[in-house]
Order: sequence, then C-alpha cells, then structure tokens
Amino acid sequence: MAMEFKSFWMAGFECADQLNCHGNRVDLVTATKHLENIDEDYRALRQFDIKSVREGIRWSKVELQPNCYDFSEVKLMIDAADAYGIQQIWDICHFGFPDDLSPLHPHFERRFVAVCCAFVEFYRSYKPNDMLIITPINEVGFISWLGGEVGSTVPYAKNMGWDVKYCLTRAYISAIEEVKKIDPTIKILTTEPLVNIVPPSEATVDEILSAYEQHEIQYQVIDMLTGKMCPELGGKPDNIDIMGFNFYYNNQWIMNTGQFLPWLNEEPDPRWRGLSSLLIEAYDRYNIPIILAETSHPGEDRPLWIKYITLECKKALNASVDFKGICIYPIIDRPDWDNLQDWHHAGLWDAYPDEPGARYLYQPYAVALLDCQLTLNTPKVILPFVF
Repeated sequence: MAMEFKSFWMAGFECADQLNCHGNRVDLVTATKHLENIDEDYRALRQFDIKSVREGIRWSKVELQPNCYDFSEVKLMIDAADAYGIQQIWDICHFGFPDDLSPLHPHFERRFVAVCCAFVEFYRSYKPNDMLIITPINEVGFISWLGGEVGSTVPYAKNMGWDVKYCLTRAYISAIEEVKKIDPTIKILTTEPLVNIVPPSEATVDEILSAYEQHEIQYQVIDMLTGKMCPELGGKPDNIDIMGFNFYYNNQWIMNTGQFLPWLNEEPDPRWRGLSSLLIEAYDRYNIPIILAETSHPGEDRPLWIKYITLECKKALNASVDFKGICIYPIIDRPDWDNLQDWHHAGLWDAYPDEPGARYLYQPYAVALLDCQLTLNTPKVILPFVF
C-alpha cells in the first residue's frame, strides 16, 4: 500500500456538530474559531513537523436543505491546506446530522450516501489527483451509545443502542460502496473507541465472562463493516483501508459501574491493560493497518500522557503491528459539548472562551512531544515555540 500519510504525527481539529444533551446544536469549529484562524493553526504545526490533520465537513452545515450542498467553507479549508502543505483527512459525519434526520429516520441511509457522494465529487472536481482519505462516520460505537442508550443526543433514545448502531453501519457500508464507484482510489479510515472493560475485583466466573462479552462489543462496528457480523449488510474485508482507534485516559472501566480504572496509580490495578496490548489485539483480529486516531489528556498530565502513549505505540511497532501514526486530538483546546463554558485544556494549544481565537502553547506538552518524536525516531523541525 502506498504511503497514506504525510507525517507520522498528526493533529485533529475538533469538528463535532451534533445536538447536545440539552437539544442545542454544537459547532466546535465555530467555538474554537478554527476556520477564522486556519492559516495560523496550520502554520503553527510546522514546528512539530505535523503535515497530516483530521478535519470534518460538518454535515449539518453543508446540507441546510435536503440534497442541497454548500461546500464553500470546505473549499476554504482545502485552500489553506494547499498553502501550508497539509494533508487533510475528512470526517463526513462527526456526530452531527441535519436537523430533519436521525439514524432511525427512513431517509437517513439515502441522504447519508448522497452527502458522501456529493463531497467526493466536489473534492475530485477541485483536487483531481490528491489521495483522498475519508471517515464516513466517526465513532459509530460511541454515538450509538450516546444517542441510543443514554439519550444524550439524536435520536435521544434509551435501550436502543443496537438499533442505532445497525442503522449507522448499514448507511456506512452503502456509502463506501457508492463513493468507491466514483473514485476507486479513495481510502476509508474508521475511527472507533478502543476500550478495556474488566470485571470487579474477586469476580465470579459469570462476571468474568460477562466482562469479556461487554469488551467484545467494541468490535461490532468493524465486524459489520468487514462482513464478520450481520452479512446481510454487505460488509466485506476491503471496506476498510486503515483502522483508526481512539484511546483516552478513561477508556478502561469496571463493567456495570461506570467506574474508570486510573492510568496513573500509586498501586497499579492489574486489570489495566497497556495500550500496546489493545492495539495488538485489534491488529491480530483484522490484520489491517492501524493509526491512533485520537488521544489526549486534560490538564497538567498532558506531558505524562503523551510519553505513555509513545512508549506503548513503540511496543506495538516492535510487536510488528502495521502502525501508521498518532493523532493528537484535539490539537487546539475545545469546550465541553454540554457546557460550552467548560474548556477541557486537553490540546497542545490552550484556548479560552473569553479570548475567542487566542491560542496559548502549553509548553510542557510541547517539550514532551518533541522528546516523543525522538523516541520514535520520527522527523521533527526545531523552530521557536509559537505561543
């Protein structure tokens, strides 16, 4: 397979546009002022030699009326990428749907396939020769839980997570089939959470088995996309070119409790699994190239987290995982979906609601990232830090 990414280290610009738990539309591209500051945002990546980024078209923005598309803002983003030598990896649906749609709507699949095709046709008319990598739907597993199990976004349902997941994955498979008719060279990158669900301490045999079954649920989407599960959907192994996995500090928890396993323990919990072991598990299951599509940590532990991630990814590489890169997500700080005044301070650059568009490099994180690049022997450029 040809070289997919322009850089091993990547940056993710938060682009969620869903309805939040209060029923209000979220638009984190607008909240972070990324579009207004895209030149500065891309220019600042040079000091870390980051040339590949995750972006999103924001489906709810480009299709304000059914089957009528406006890609003008996407065009501005593509132009900025050209100016700074940036490769963009595009999410079509990053949690948000148009106002009149939900995954359970009878028109959802048709409309989703249409917007994917419209984007690919637009992109190819504008950039006929560039490699195009898309993620049709970001984190199907998570959004199915958020909207279908706990009622915190569209369709605001409970105990219907499987139904939402099935409908989303059916549309995902149909979209892959249709966009590859338009452009057989297009690459499909999935982005699903990578988790570890464990039994309670001193668990019974039944609890151990139940935890294993819950752990396996994380693979349902990829199993369906590749045809291992629900073959009536038409999944097949070559639907996926690269598997992206999203891994955060709170991706491991005790089943049926909501209690997270802390990753920095004075007394380490033996149930905690290193990221490398989870990457190896996924690679052994599918034998498809992998990237870490999202990772970050809020607050002062950001440097420790990126060092931990780097060492774990190095272990995966040493174990012969076909591992293609690490995406820091978000690269610019972002607010909480349900409380837009609460900023997480999880980015390489901090941002604040009372200073729209300002970026403040978190220097301890920046120093740690440069050290991590050396650890993995990935190229870097030494430039003065941008604050």
